[in-house]
Amino acid sequence: MSKVEIRICDITRLNCDAIVNAANSSLLGGGGVDGAIHRAAGPELLRECRTLNGCRTGEAKITRGYRLPARYVIHTVGPIYSGSPEDPVLLRSCYINSLNLARKHDLHSIAFPAISAGVYGYPKKEAAKIAIGSVKEWVESNSDYDIGVIFSCFDQGMYEIYQDMSQSGFKRGKETYE
Repeated sequence: MSKVEIRICDITRLNCDAIVNAANSSLLGGGGVDGAIHRAAGPELLRECRTLNGCRTGEAKITRGYRLPARYVIHTVGPIYSGSPEDPVLLRSCYINSLNLARKHDLHSIAFPAISAGVYGYPKKEAAKIAIGSVKEWVESNSDYDIGVIFSCFDQGMYEIYQDMSQSGFKRGKETYE
């Protein structure tokens, strides 16, 4: 049975099959969670990312996790918020394509940051609603596949937004790191 949790935690410290990187289209590192994942994984991650020829918005690619506790990193490029009708479609694709890639590689635990809700400017409540809805939809349509999903919230504010946007049935856990 699949399980979805909302936690306050540092995604780079999670011991799961895969963590998702809210990457830029070059996949060569950046700020925010992208920079944190690259720093924690070590230079080997950048070397492997250079072989992937970037990634389009809404798509996902996979690499090894190197020095991370997670075995793999799934890189996805969220939309830079513009208010266009395409924004939610692309953001939903980030979650669906990441989960499809996890299933393709027989991964059974995955952690997501709040994709596009940082420097890409997506309104946090709207981004959380799309994240939760997309994951719920995927889990329901893949009921034959067990996966644990963690929404990794970096701070209390984002955690509360995810709590508010979530529907019943999600395990609500709080995990903090110093």
